[in-house]
Amino acid sequence: MRHQLARQVAHWRAATVALGDLEAFAAPAAWAGVEHYLSRELRRHLTGVVAALRARGDHLAAQVASGSGEDLATVQRELVAYRRRYLQVETVLEFFGDAVNHRATPRLGALLRGLDMLAADSLLPVLGPLGHAAPPVLTYVDKGLGASILRARVRLWDGGSLSPAAAIKVTRHNLLRPTALIHETGHQVAHLTGWNAELAGVLRAVAGPAGSPASLAWSSWASEVAADVHAFALVGYGAVAALHDVVAGERESVYRILPGDPHPAAWLRVLFNVELCRLWFGAGPWDELGAAWVATHPLERGTPELRVVARDTLPRLSALAAACTRRPMRSFDGRALAALADPTRVSPTELERLAARAGDSLWTSTHLQRHESLRILAWTSLRAALDLADAPRVAARFEDWLLRAGDGPATLPSI
Repeated sequence: MRHQLARQVAHWRAATVALGDLEAFAAPAAWAGVEHYLSRELRRHLTGVVAALRARGDHLAAQVASGSGEDLATVQRELVAYRRRYLQVETVLEFFGDAVNHRATPRLGALLRGLDMLAADSLLPVLGPLGHAAPPVLTYVDKGLGASILRARVRLWDGGSLSPAAAIKVTRHNLLRPTALIHETGHQVAHLTGWNAELAGVLRAVAGPAGSPASLAWSSWASEVAADVHAFALVGYGAVAALHDVVAGERESVYRILPGDPHPAAWLRVLFNVELCRLWFGAGPWDELGAAWVATHPLERGTPELRVVARDTLPRLSALAAACTRRPMRSFDGRALAALADPTRVSPTELERLAARAGDSLWTSTHLQRHESLRILAWTSLRAALDLADAPRVAARFEDWLLRAGDGPATLPSI
């Protein structure tokens, strides 16, 4: 028994040593494509995770060498646990390695560094005034319709360590219309401030009568509502139009309410986001988007569950939008979200003023890149939504701007 245990332990210890070679998970060129401060923190974290696993393997080997029969039975159980932990650590390394490896291509690496900058900038309006440290951000590209985030400071699959960075997936189809990036950083903001739990209570009180299906549904959707509102406040109508395009799928998915799903029913989600625009910007192109949405997806074709929730929600959409943006929150030290991230700064009128005032320097000024990056994203996403003829030109200018931003010097996150 001792020999068989020793053989297995030797195998898994050797495999653990191999995990320490981070270039086996992402090419050196890809690691070089990560901003220095983020690369340092990520490498330090991953190396530490592997070191802890190696120490556990060393202890197990010592137990095999010195243990008696009864002790070896215990070692057998610990070996199974060690193997399980190895696979968990391997999953962490594969995840971050895959994310980093997208940067091996110079052009894509520069685009992703530009997206890192946008994501980091979007954390500051809320977290900065509240005194929360903004975590590093690592963006990567993957297939699919929707973006996603592995939040910083949440427990990873290795069973103990906390994620050293917010890892955000951006989809290929929205690489040059990355408003979903700001939705995902909204999840990070809500996590660090405790906004989700507080907003759930607000939505429960505003969405419908106490205990009603609408009240309970909107409360359960708080985390996604928070992220939508964060994106709207920082990017404006462009985020709403992009969200519409992602959720405008098959009829069943538009009307569906799934128990336990934190995403609002798409039918209501689009109308809520349209209401945010109406509340802050007045009449505008979002009205046509909302009307077309309802005409394409009539409520009477919806599921019974959706119709029940919609019956109470529709008259309260304006109140919901106001509660999310104008109501003082303990999470924000008694301030409303709009006091930290003012949606009027990304109204079409204000974005037009910014573009007219800046002229071509909108795309070339380092000062504007550092101080108006989110409004430049808001402007380009607005043009993509409103001017189909000019959208390709604006997208090309934005791509060049993003590449230049990604080729610039690293900027440390504010702490």
